[in-house]
Amino acid sequence: MKAATSDHDPLDRNRFPADPWRLVERFPKARELGVSETIFAVGNGYLGMRANPPEGRDAHTHGTFINGFHETWPIHHAEKAFGFATTGQTLVNAPDAKLMKLYVDDEPLLLAVDDLESYERSIDFRDGVLRRDVIWRTPSGKRVSVQTTRMVSFTQRHLAIFTIMVTMLDGDAPIVVSSQILNRQDGFDEYHAKDEAMGEGFDPRKSTHFTSRVLEPQGHWNSERRMILGYRCASSRMTLAVGADHRIITDNDYEELIETTPDLGKKVFRIDAKQGQPVFITKAVAYHTSRGVPVRELFDRCRRTLDRVRADGVQHYHEEQALWLDDYWKRCDVEIDGEPELQQAVRWNLFQLAQASARADQLGVPAKGVTGSGYEGHYFWDSEIYVVPFLAYTSPTTARNVLRFRVNMLDAARRRARELATRGALFPWRTINGEEASAYYAAGTAQYHIDADIAYAVSRYVDASGDQNFLERDGVAILVETARMWADLGFWHENSERTFNIHGVTGPDEYTTVVNNNLFTNVMARFNLERAAAALRDMERNHPESYQRAVARLEIQEAEIDEWENCAAHMTIPFDEHFGIHPQDQHFLERELWDLSTTPPEQFPLLLHYHPLVIYRFQVLKQADVVLAMFLQGDRFTLEEKRANFEYYDPITTGDSTLSAVVQAIVAAEVGHHGMAEYYFRQGLYVDLADLHRNTSDGVHIASAGGVWNALVYGFAGMRDYSGRLSFDPRLPDSWNKLTFRLSVRGSRVRIDVEQAAITFTLEEGEEVPFSVRGTPYTVTSDEPVRVPLDGHGPRLAYRIERSPAALSTRREDGSIMTAGNVDLASPHF
Repeated sequence: MKAATSDHDPLDRNRFPADPWRLVERFPKARELGVSETIFAVGNGYLGMRANPPEGRDAHTHGTFINGFHETWPIHHAEKAFGFATTGQTLVNAPDAKLMKLYVDDEPLLLAVDDLESYERSIDFRDGVLRRDVIWRTPSGKRVSVQTTRMVSFTQRHLAIFTIMVTMLDGDAPIVVSSQILNRQDGFDEYHAKDEAMGEGFDPRKSTHFTSRVLEPQGHWNSERRMILGYRCASSRMTLAVGADHRIITDNDYEELIETTPDLGKKVFRIDAKQGQPVFITKAVAYHTSRGVPVRELFDRCRRTLDRVRADGVQHYHEEQALWLDDYWKRCDVEIDGEPELQQAVRWNLFQLAQASARADQLGVPAKGVTGSGYEGHYFWDSEIYVVPFLAYTSPTTARNVLRFRVNMLDAARRRARELATRGALFPWRTINGEEASAYYAAGTAQYHIDADIAYAVSRYVDASGDQNFLERDGVAILVETARMWADLGFWHENSERTFNIHGVTGPDEYTTVVNNNLFTNVMARFNLERAAAALRDMERNHPESYQRAVARLEIQEAEIDEWENCAAHMTIPFDEHFGIHPQDQHFLERELWDLSTTPPEQFPLLLHYHPLVIYRFQVLKQADVVLAMFLQGDRFTLEEKRANFEYYDPITTGDSTLSAVVQAIVAAEVGHHGMAEYYFRQGLYVDLADLHRNTSDGVHIASAGGVWNALVYGFAGMRDYSGRLSFDPRLPDSWNKLTFRLSVRGSRVRIDVEQAAITFTLEEGEEVPFSVRGTPYTVTSDEPVRVPLDGHGPRLAYRIERSPAALSTRREDGSIMTAGNVDLASPHF
C-alpha cells in the first residue's frame, strides 16, 4: 500500500512543459533515452517506431516493430512435462528506416556531444507528427537549423513519412544527408556496438534475445529514388519487405547516390549549401509483411504504396492524418476542466490507445503495442479487460477487429483445451500466433480466467454496439466453447450443499498461483457460463434461424445449456464470515501476511528480488485481484462487501503490476475513499510518462493507458453497464470542476458532462439513449439535454487506510493468531 493522496506532479516541467495537446521536450537527457524513445514513439497499431534520433546515435534501444511479425524458437525446459508450451514466439526488430544521418563540413550531428543553441522535440496529438527542431553550432562555429518530422499513418496502414529540412544560418557548407534502411535484427548497430549497452540486468518482463540470424535476405533492389529490401524469418517463415522513396527540394546544387546490399540500403544526398537556402528532403517508407507470401510479391506491394505517395505528395498524407485524428478526438477525448497537467497526461494515454489499436486490423493489441519489445510482443488478457471497453464505447469498428483476432485463433484454442484434457477452447495466456508461449505454467497457462476475460470483452462489445451480427456469426462460438471449458474444468462437491468448484488455477494476482476456487476466476467463470446460456436462449427466441445454424455448427446440445446454468447457479464464491470479506482463494487467509511497510523500496517489484516460492507463502498481491472482480462483476456484490474487500486487500497489494492502480482507483471511488481514488488514478496516469515502474524503456503499458479511460469513466463518472444497461453514480474529485467525455452507444453518440452539482447528457448523433442516474431512469433525445442534479459525490471516507504491523496481526475464527511478517534480504540467512 502506498500513501493515500498526492498532488505531486511527477514530471519535470522545465523539461516537459504542460501543454494540453502536445508532449514537449525542451532538452534531452542521455540517461533517460529508453524512456523518451518510448513516450515519443509513433505508430498506428500495425507499424511502430521508437523515437530514436534520425542520426542513429545515441540510442538506448533501436526499434521498428510490426504487429505480429515474429520469429519462433524451441522452448527448452529444465524438466519437461506433458502439455508444456513447446514453441516460443518473439517479436522481430524490423529493418530500421528511420535513419537520415546529417553531416555538415563532414561533421556528424550527434545530440549527446554537440553544441545545441536550441532544442525542442514534440509529438502533437492532433496530427500525430513527431517533430524535432534544433539549432546546432558546428565545431567550426557555423549555426545550422535542423528540422525533422516523423509520422506513421493512421489512414495508410503500411506507410511512414519522414522529412528533414536543413538551413545554413551562418555561412556556406557542404552538407551530406545519408538516408538508410538498416537490418538491426542481430542486436548490433551500424558501428557493431551492442544495441542495448545500458547495463540492464535480469528482468522477465523483457524480450528474449536471439542467438542466431533471424532475417534471411531474400532480395534487394534500387532505382534512382527508391530502394527495397526483403527478408524471411528463419524459423517462422514470415516474410517482410521494406521500401523507401525520396525527394529533394532545394535551390542549392546537389548530387545523389544510391546503393543496396542484403542488409543495407543507402540513399545519399551531397549538397553545396548556401546560407539561407534550405534543403528539404522527404522520405516515404512502406512496410509489408505476410505469414508466407513470397517476398517478390511484397516488393510489389511496397511499390504500390510508394507510388501513391509519389503521386499525391507527402502533404496530402499529413492532412489525412490530421483529419483522422480530428474525428478520433471527437469520439474519444476526455476533458478535465482546469487541470492542464492532468489533461496533457490523459490525452497522451488516449493517443497511445490509438497508436496501439487503430490499424491492428484483426492482429490484436500486444501488451506494449508497437512501441517496444517488452513481453516479446505477446498478447495477454490486457486487451480484453482494459482496452476493449474503451474501444467498444468510442471506436466500435476497432473493437470488433480486436475481437476478430481471438475468433481467428479459436481452432488453436480448441487444440490447447484438448492438450489440457478439457472440452471446448482454452485460449493461450501469452501468444502471438495462437499457440501457448508461456514457459512458466504456474503464472501462465494456469490463468484459465483468460477464457472468461475474452467472453467478457465479447459481451461488452455486443452490449455497447448492438452488433447482433457479430454475436451470431463469431461471438457465440467464443461464448459456447469457453463455457464448455468451464463446465468440464470444474467439478461438483456434495456436502451440506451441492457446489461447483474450480481447482488448480491462478487468478490475475501472479503472486499467488495454482490455487483452489480463486474468487476472480469463479466469479468470471460464472458470468461466462450465464452469458453463453443467455445468448443462446435469446437467439432461440428472437433469431431462430441463427440459433439453428449455431446449434448445427457448434454441435450444441440442449442439456449443455442447462448444465451451464446449473454450474453458474451453484458456483463456489469464497466468503469468510469472520473477516467479512471474500478470500482471494479457498486457502488464502491461512497464509502469513507480508508487512509491506517494512519492505525497502529497492526490493520492489518483489518478483525481481524473491524466489516465487517465497512470495507464494504470503498474503501479498502483485495486483488487485478480488478488487478487480468487484469492479467487473459489481452487480453481484454489495457496497459493504466491496468496501470491506478493498480495505482488506489494499495494504497487501504491492502495485508491482501496472494493471493494478487503475482498478484500485475505480473501486476506491465507488466505496468512498476519494483521496485514494485520486492517488491511484495518478499512479496509473503517469505509469509511463514518469516511468513509475522503471521499465517504460521496454514500451508503453497499453493496458494501463486503457485503464486511465476506465478510471475516468467508470471511476469518477461512476458509469456501470451491467447487461448493457447504462447507469451513473458520479464520484468527481473535490478539486475538479468538470469532466467531459463521449460514449458511442448502439450507433448513437452521447456527451456526458459531470460537474460537482449535476451530470448532463447531450445526444450529439443518432437515436435516443436510455440510462439511469442513482436508480432513476432517464432517456436523452435530440430535443434537449438531460441535466440531473447531484447531491454530492458519494460517501467521503478517511483518505488513508492505516494498517500497522500490530493491526496486521489478526485472530482467526478458530482462535489462532495470524501475524504479519517480512522477508529481510539483508539477513545473514540470505
